[in-house]
Amino acid sequence: GFVSSYLLYLLAAASEGASAEFHAKVRDQGLRVPEWRVLTILVEQDGAMITRLAKFALMEQSRLTRIIDQMIDKELVQRAPDENDGRRVRIWLTAEGRRRAEALVDDARGHEADILASLPPSEAERLKPALQSLIEALEARA
Repeated sequence: GFVSSYLLYLLAAASEGASAEFHAKVRDQGLRVPEWRVLTILVEQDGAMITRLAKFALMEQSRLTRIIDQMIDKELVQRAPDENDGRRVRIWLTAEGRRRAEALVDDARGHEADILASLPPSEAERLKPALQSLIEALEARA
């Protein structure tokens, strides 16, 4: 039928199925999924601006700003003015935020490997490049 072969359903169902187990682990660590997304982005791009974090965290900037405030209260991240433009604010990991983020990134890598291992190797090799191409094509349309 239409729904079972509809691209948007397939993408959402795959994301939900792949994420559920790992997101439970994130919550077991006392974090919410949006907080995990921010931490993992900052592991690679520490000092990012909220606009960039919002893009990769898949949420509106106003919502992310409130989450960042809560993360500051938990001493996971800190705000600091941009060195070159004091009007801009950058978000940095604290030592505790980095420790927690790096541990979860390691867990996420293992989780991803387990998921990909459930596919035939030829499909596993093509999956991420195909999704990256789709994302690029959608961004070009926007």
